[in-house]
Order: sequence, then C-alpha cells, then structure tokens
Amino acid sequence: MIIYPAIDIKEGKCVRLRQGRMDQQTVYSENPVEVALQWKARGARFLHVVDLDGAFQGHSQNEGVIKEIVKRTGIPVQVGGGIRSMERIAFLLEEIGVARVILGTIAIEDPALIEQAVKRFGTSIAIGIDAKNNRVVTRGWVNESDVTPVELGKKVKEMGVETVVYTDVLRDGTLEGPNISSTREMVEKTGLSIIASGGVSSLEHIVQLKSIGVAGVIVGKALYSGNINLKQALELE
Repeated sequence: MIIYPAIDIKEGKCVRLRQGRMDQQTVYSENPVEVALQWKARGARFLHVVDLDGAFQGHSQNEGVIKEIVKRTGIPVQVGGGIRSMERIAFLLEEIGVARVILGTIAIEDPALIEQAVKRFGTSIAIGIDAKNNRVVTRGWVNESDVTPVELGKKVKEMGVETVVYTDVLRDGTLEGPNISSTREMVEKTGLSIIASGGVSSLEHIVQLKSIGVAGVIVGKALYSGNINLKQALELE
C-alpha cells in the first residue's frame, strides 16, 4: 500500500476544497512546489496532484507548477483534473514527466479514448471514479450519471485499466472518515488496484482501508490540518 499526499492546485496555489465545492476553499500555501518538497522530506514516495482549474474549466494554467514539482522532487507524481484528450495525456507523461495520469470525465463521455490511451501508455493510465450516492459524477463532480462505481470499474478493467482512484465526493475534505463499505465493494467486485480517497482523517482510517485491501490511500486535508502526521502514516504502508 502507498500513502499519497495530495496537492490540489488552483490558480498556482495549494488549496483544499470541501466536497469539491469551489465556494468552500482554503488556501494552504502560495507555493505548491515547496509543499511537495516538504512531503518528500518527510518520506513520501509518491505524490497525488489535482489540477482544479483543469477539472472545473477543462483547461489548465498550472503546467509550470506541476512540471516544477516533478523536476524538483524527483519522485513519481500522478496527476488528475481535466485531462480529456490524447494530446494532453501525452503532454503530461512525455513532456512534463508525470508517472501516471488520472482520467475521470472521459471514462463516461469518451470511453474509446480510454482504450487508446491504455494501448499507448499502459499502466501510466489510471481512472478516477468519483461517486455521490453510489452514482459516478463528472466534470469536477458537477454532473451526475446513471452509472454506479462498480459498473464503471468493471468496464474500464475490460479496457485494460489496472488502477482506479475511488473518491466518495460527500466525504472529500470533510475529515469525516472514508466510506469503507463502498470502497470495500470496489476492491472486491472489480478486482482493480483501488486507491482510496475522501474523508481520511486519522491513522485508524488508514489501517481500516489497508485491511480491506486497497492499493493506496490519498491523504489531503488531514495532513494540512495536522490531524495526520505523514511520517506516522507512512509507517503503515
């Protein structure tokens, strides 16, 4: 299991949102690169970066920041948020140097692109499955589909996808704890490597998630609020 410190970037700053809502934003740092270096210094071996401008607007102004994080930390970085074309996938993997891209909205809107991306880039492609009330949501968690997370998980597995970042939107940024039952269902019914995200606020939550067989845990707000000490969390990997 891998612990992924989360760095959410909006307008070049490190922020956290509550339940994905732009009107509930907290700025934690003006310099996401320094934040990334802090997490590396404390032992992180993989970083999770979310481009919020990309997720909500479909285009990004944060490539320079992301490239600097990749270059200066020297550890693998996975990036999600508004990645909806082969050109952007290739740019992030080949030009920016990220280790893995997380595709969300296009898994629903353009599944053919998922197949093409997996054929070209293999395990560097992960799918972000964001759920609200057991339905997949897209476009920065704004649009609700009729598809369940398990259904989408099985579908992308058939396309060759191996890794899914699963987020319960209603838990994200709340520190109320992860949705253990739905995450367990994803692990057991899809057979994918599931990276759990949303609501993790204590070391006990990480222990619980590890016990149900997740491949990774993304920790965001709890690191910034001090609820979780990264060094202690990494000892649970």
